[in-house]
Amino acid sequence: MKECCVPENDVPMWPSDDKDTSSAEPKGAASGEEATAWLPISGLAQGETEELTVPKVTPESGSWFNPVVDVDDDEEPDVPVTPTPKWSAFEPATPVEPKEPEAPKTVFVKPVEPQRADTPDWDQFDRGTPQGREPRPEPSRPEPQRQEPPRQEPQRQEPQRIEHRLDQPQPQRRPEQIRVEPPRPAQVPSATMHARPVRIEPSEERFDSEATVGIQQSEPPSEEPPAAETEAAPAPKPKKRKRKVLVITSVVVVLLLAGLGGASAMPKVSNRLGLPWAPNAPKGDIPKPAGVTRVLHGPDINGAAPTKAGLTAALKGPAGSADLGTLTGVVVDPATGDVLWDKNSGTPLTPASTTKILVVAAALLSLDHGMQIPTKIVQGADPGTAILVAGGDTSLTSLPLGTDSPLYPGAAHVDDLVAQVKKASGGKITKVQLDASLFKGPTSAKGWDPEDTAPGNTYMAPVFPVMADGGRTDPKNDHAPRIANPATTLTQKIAGKLEAQAGGTTTAPKGAKVLGEVKSPPLPELANSLLQLSDNMLADVLARQIALAKGGEASFDGGAKATLAVLKEAGFDLTGVQINDGSGLSDQNKIPAKVLSEVLSVAAAPDGKDPRTAKLRPLLAGLPVAGGSGTLEKRYGDPNSSAGRGWVRGKTGTLSGVNTLAGVVLDTDGRMLVFALMSSGSDQDKGRAALDVVAATLHKCGCR
Repeated sequence: MKECCVPENDVPMWPSDDKDTSSAEPKGAASGEEATAWLPISGLAQGETEELTVPKVTPESGSWFNPVVDVDDDEEPDVPVTPTPKWSAFEPATPVEPKEPEAPKTVFVKPVEPQRADTPDWDQFDRGTPQGREPRPEPSRPEPQRQEPPRQEPQRQEPQRIEHRLDQPQPQRRPEQIRVEPPRPAQVPSATMHARPVRIEPSEERFDSEATVGIQQSEPPSEEPPAAETEAAPAPKPKKRKRKVLVITSVVVVLLLAGLGGASAMPKVSNRLGLPWAPNAPKGDIPKPAGVTRVLHGPDINGAAPTKAGLTAALKGPAGSADLGTLTGVVVDPATGDVLWDKNSGTPLTPASTTKILVVAAALLSLDHGMQIPTKIVQGADPGTAILVAGGDTSLTSLPLGTDSPLYPGAAHVDDLVAQVKKASGGKITKVQLDASLFKGPTSAKGWDPEDTAPGNTYMAPVFPVMADGGRTDPKNDHAPRIANPATTLTQKIAGKLEAQAGGTTTAPKGAKVLGEVKSPPLPELANSLLQLSDNMLADVLARQIALAKGGEASFDGGAKATLAVLKEAGFDLTGVQINDGSGLSDQNKIPAKVLSEVLSVAAAPDGKDPRTAKLRPLLAGLPVAGGSGTLEKRYGDPNSSAGRGWVRGKTGTLSGVNTLAGVVLDTDGRMLVFALMSSGSDQDKGRAALDVVAATLHKCGCR
């Protein structure tokens, strides 16, 4: 007998829609007769299709889930009756070999009496699905919510097994024949698998799926799993795995301990961890903590100072080098004021950038150390006009807020000034003008090389009372090219940030409303940047601030006169001094070495000895350190001068044929010495190196 409910290709043929047609009357059914639905069966001889009748299911007729086959009393069925064994899903069942049917027959299936709702039919869960194969899933469709008994799996309707009866004629099939929709099956493996399904029992016996179809389970499953399931499950073997894991863990632990032990035996590791066997472990009792006072001590002023004879002998070779050309210089003990070595120190020579020592000293002596140079933007006669009022601050930076200038630490930001103007004006500025009337006279000094202010040079820009980043194109690079007209460039930049137009130069009205104001760093910080970078622009601007403080004209001439006037008033002998600017770019400047040494000696004198010392002390802090900072950072790398690295601090000066160096140094006894060395007619590189050897010799010399 052939199973009618599973096609030969193992793929259930489900209807393509969700319509329930079980109650439709088949063709030829008379009114009042028992209605049947027709199921097509393929696979008959000669390609014919057999239609089987399935009883119409009604609430009065019963259920399909527990069918009973009813046959006529006077005719025996051709299908042998086989006793249904009691079986379990976990125990093998003996297959029943049915007889081969002689001819196709149809058997009517009589519905059984409906079961009570409170007694679920447990047989239906295991009866309809062929063993060893899951049914093919049906396309997803919404189903109404059904109330299910607690602790009970949902019931699934399975296709009813239908057998053939020999004496029943086969009805004709037509395309519109109504089909009975089978229940929704559970998920099955992929349809691409064509192997014949086989049922494998826990006892390792194998059965064809057809051999187990229709076997009923006499009793419902209990809440506890059957004993056969527990017995049939393979016994776990954790001991072997646990033993293996334990062995691996033990090996890893041993290796780690061995590695740690080996590492701890190494001197570096044991010293770092402070282990008892460390080579640097204390051999005795740990001393009691001692109080520490963090106080910086100045040079030793009580020790023996070098003698003139000793110092003269030590400097005879270095100071006599032919690479120095014409050399003048002096060495002074600032603690006593004694001159220890002198070589034509009263002869005026071109000082180059050591001129800045005099400008910084005059500024520190004449200006308040808390002074800050302002830059303002005020409202013009027209409320939509803003006027940039230049105050002389050339350290103003174009870097964004939050980014400190590496050239001028603590410098004011252009963005800060613009933000204030936007807030005060409500963003209604349409034109920005420049008031650069603070500075007077030419923008370059007498004795300057025209190339020093040419566009793109790295030394100097035309001197204006306002600009960004000292007139450099790169706010972070001291050696960046300079801008030809830095004041106009800044005005245009501010106008762009305000979404306005640059409107040329003007003079701000007196008492005009201030829309924004920023200020430079305090004077000592400006002096520090000036000396470290040997900043030419800042030096000439600072000289003009001295002139303004003295009531003079803010020009090159006015700055030079004010600088010398302040130093004279402070008691310095300026015989032979002649300056035309504050930067030292002028080759017509003349300063004797003894004037430079005298200013530095007062700045380095012991506290309280000279009332000028307190004001001039920031001058020493700004001097570059040999091999460490500023213009001396890349010097003192030669073996002949390397002894001075970190010990020599000095201000450099370089022009064509001119090399100068003036500063302070500690000798081997910790005694501070002041020196000023000026070379004329020397090669730039050779002259610098020769000056460094002289200063380094001062550090190595006890010279007594």
